[in-house]
Amino acid sequence: MKRALLLGVALAATPAAAQTITLKPIVDARLRYEGVDQDGIARDADAVTLRLRSGVTATTGPWSALVEAEGTLGVVNRYNSTTNGKTRFPTVADPQNIELNRIQLQYKGIAKTTVTVGRQRINLDDQRFVGSVGWRQNEQTFDAVRVETAALGPLVADVTYSWSDRTIYGIDSRLQAISGDNVFAQLGTKAGPVAVKGFAYLIDQDEAGRRQFSSQTYGLRAAASFPLAKDMKLGLLGSYARQSDYASNPGNYAANYWLGEAALGVKHFTVTGGYEVLGANIQTPLATLHKFNGWADKFLVTPANGLRDAYASVGYTGPVSALIAWHHFESDRLSQNYGNEWNAQVGWKATKHTALLVKYADYNAKRFATDTRKLWLQLDYTL
Repeated sequence: MKRALLLGVALAATPAAAQTITLKPIVDARLRYEGVDQDGIARDADAVTLRLRSGVTATTGPWSALVEAEGTLGVVNRYNSTTNGKTRFPTVADPQNIELNRIQLQYKGIAKTTVTVGRQRINLDDQRFVGSVGWRQNEQTFDAVRVETAALGPLVADVTYSWSDRTIYGIDSRLQAISGDNVFAQLGTKAGPVAVKGFAYLIDQDEAGRRQFSSQTYGLRAAASFPLAKDMKLGLLGSYARQSDYASNPGNYAANYWLGEAALGVKHFTVTGGYEVLGANIQTPLATLHKFNGWADKFLVTPANGLRDAYASVGYTGPVSALIAWHHFESDRLSQNYGNEWNAQVGWKATKHTALLVKYADYNAKRFATDTRKLWLQLDYTL
């Protein structure tokens, strides 16, 4: 009822006078091969999937409405999609699916403020706590009300209330959607080259088997960029958060999150080094997890003894982009060596609308999970 009332109030506020309506089509297609060789599973996974998103955005004055459908087809299905029952193969979490991906109403008629109501994509900062999981074919979206405003003088606020997380698992999964009362709040400011932001993420997952992921996280994030010389700059990033149980979580815990990172850019090259710590029991179930702790996806759920990730990378940007990264994983307590991982990728923006990607991950297990190698070949088309 409250969702219907929100939409009804928004629609009732629409000016009666006719205005010009601008239509913009949405077309986003991706063809991908993902191969997985995982020790302990006799068969290798070979997944060829095709994903298409299509829709339209209509804009008139300060109002806009967006509708977008999404479908994923399994062309070669030698993999465990999480819903097809092929558990003899390694998991590739791209199930066949068709759904209404986004449907939202947006209003920008208030100075320096955007209000978005409906099913929407939400990416906060680097997506460590809240993101759209854009790497997977079926992205994560949220049924939510979001207010973003820079009308508070030097402060910028971003506040969301979400009552449903539309997951990557698709319409055939019991976890297609996870209900709850989620609040994402950020308040930030900038002084010269330094940007500082406080945040609070209250995650409430009501579904059976997901309540242990309900948490409250409060923290700070600071980022800065300093020019050192011509074509040279230094970027610094730091973050701290404290997480504890929340809402229906049956557990009782409190743990710390830390991140420190430095990146030196010289012309087209960037060298990055960082250290991330997730204390025991910390989970980030709404994050774009593939971006963190190695592309082999061995740490999508934080181990019971926590996780420490020391990482370094070298990247190149140009007509062809490339990246090589290395990770060393340990537990946050009990001094366990989990393993190491190498990642590498090469991307090419072939035309204005098309891009090619080759990507590889190699996880060498010590005391956590098993050796795993993954290869991706990908073609993207965006209108």
